[in-house]
Amino acid sequence: MESEITINSNRRIALLIDGDNAQPSLLDVLLTEVYKFGVVPIRRIYGDWTKSNMKGWKDALQTHAIQPIQQFAYTKGKNATDSALIIDAMDILADGVVEGLCIVSSDSDYTRLATRAREKGFFVMGIGMRKTPSAFVNACETFIHTENLGVAEPSKKPTQPRADKAEDEKASTAESASRTSKPLKLLLKAVQMTQQDDEWAFLGTVGAYLRQLDPGFDPRTYGESQLSSLVRKFPKHFEVREEKKRGGTTVIHVKIIG
Repeated sequence: MESEITINSNRRIALLIDGDNAQPSLLDVLLTEVYKFGVVPIRRIYGDWTKSNMKGWKDALQTHAIQPIQQFAYTKGKNATDSALIIDAMDILADGVVEGLCIVSSDSDYTRLATRAREKGFFVMGIGMRKTPSAFVNACETFIHTENLGVAEPSKKPTQPRADKAEDEKASTAESASRTSKPLKLLLKAVQMTQQDDEWAFLGTVGAYLRQLDPGFDPRTYGESQLSSLVRKFPKHFEVREEKKRGGTTVIHVKIIG
């Protein structure tokens, strides 16, 4: 995306991957997304490495220097990986060695972790599938849907899903479908929140407010690589003005028509 993403190349981010909830095929593009927000000195992936579903991670871990963390499934139907990741995350944040946290999972169990980290002033980023429950998405400062990364993540059926989690995912899928089909409402609201006295709004600021309204907002969800392209899809609602600055940079402003 464009300048609406807050780039902080010095921000130190701990990358924690739920191996039961992600795919190794996503790792290259996943890291590229995280690098937009800072450096990643801590890289860990959690799972039961005695199980066959974790074998696909071996080559990817060696290439990207990601530390595998073993967590046995002590009780059938219970996800011990979640607990291990959450405990490690709190220890890392308490040590004060990072300013941010990136949780790779589509699991709502990490909602409280994300909320707590943000309450303490840490940057929190989430990466997961579009079916991720909205509670977890909204607990993050920014959330990237894996479907927007250009690599399809295969669906995965849990052996014994908990009834409450199944209901959460069902409701979240319906919410995501509604959110995906109607970006105009969000765009209008963000422009109204950021427009100046002359009714023009700086597109970068609009993008920042869009993230506040919906941490999972991403122009790629709507088939556009940039926010400016998405705004231009609604010529009846927005007027776009480009301003050339010294050094060849272009500043884009947007105004609501009518």
